[in-house]
Amino acid sequence: MEKTIALIPGDGIGPDVVAEGVNVLNAVAKKYGHKFNYKNVIAGGAAIDKWGKPLPQDQLDICLNSDATLLGAVGGPKWDNVAPEIRPEKALLGLRGGMKVYANLRPAVMFKQLKDACPLKDEIVGEGLDILIVRELTGGIYFGDRGTSADGKTAWDTEKYSWEEIERIVRMGFEFAMNRQKKLCVIDKANILNSSRLWRKVAETVHAEFPEVELSFLYIDNAAMQLVRNPRQFDVIATSNMFGDILSDEASQITGSIGMLASASLGVGGPGLYEPIHGTAPDIAGKDLANPLATILSAAMLLRYSFGLETEAKAIENAVNSVLDAGYRTGDIAGSEREAVKAAGKLVGTKKMGQLVVDFINA
Repeated sequence: MEKTIALIPGDGIGPDVVAEGVNVLNAVAKKYGHKFNYKNVIAGGAAIDKWGKPLPQDQLDICLNSDATLLGAVGGPKWDNVAPEIRPEKALLGLRGGMKVYANLRPAVMFKQLKDACPLKDEIVGEGLDILIVRELTGGIYFGDRGTSADGKTAWDTEKYSWEEIERIVRMGFEFAMNRQKKLCVIDKANILNSSRLWRKVAETVHAEFPEVELSFLYIDNAAMQLVRNPRQFDVIATSNMFGDILSDEASQITGSIGMLASASLGVGGPGLYEPIHGTAPDIAGKDLANPLATILSAAMLLRYSFGLETEAKAIENAVNSVLDAGYRTGDIAGSEREAVKAAGKLVGTKKMGQLVVDFINA
């Protein structure tokens, strides 16, 4: 198989972790007889510095003409004072809109080797957590009508959803649930919002096609509480853009290892967008300190969802587990065992962690 992957290193630690993702992809390509070609894309703060805009059209076109896109991270305090319309984060909205990716898949997985890093009690998390959040990406309040009055004393943002926008997210949630624990929870605010009541109506309609899946609903405020009270009750969550933004960050935090979590943004027919969920961490950029595993796991999702290479994706995931089983840690996941890990010679940097994954793939 020969495929083209657009690379957006971005800002801060983005270039550091994307480089290791590429090394792992190359190891997979060599082992399984594939060829991956790469095209570099400048976006985010780096693009603002070069062109004065976060995502020029020609850079987006590179992504659109590729088979998948791997993104590091964008943004940072350097660009805090630029005009709102050209903030680095606008690159993300531009990518999602331009690539027509409408669903964000955010696995919140607590790796058993990193259980001590979880902030919740053992009796709450049990043997681990494995939650998949399916977040709508291109509708809702982030893309609705908005404005500010002439006197600057009133502002508004509008939550708006169509049946079609909701149905494709809910359907995806049901499809993933069918291959997991057959449980789907739709998160909304149907006691207040008309748009949420439409989410419920759509979900109940689509449920008829998936009778094996247990469908439930929770209000967003209760769901936020339940995620820390009893996270194991959740299997797949489907929700709106803003609620998904909030819940996916909360879910990632309860795993205790934000540097381990990947994500995928998918549409229909076009290339997918894959990225770790962590930020740019400019204070450690270029210092060989960043954890590349979330980006490496994002590369595994890329192989699975964009290229249909399940065996290759599992090879990466198994290699990451093997590295953790062997006791290797970057600083962010060493936790309370940091000194012991360091004494054992297993406290490693970005490049070494990436090489360890490559070594286990080749083993």
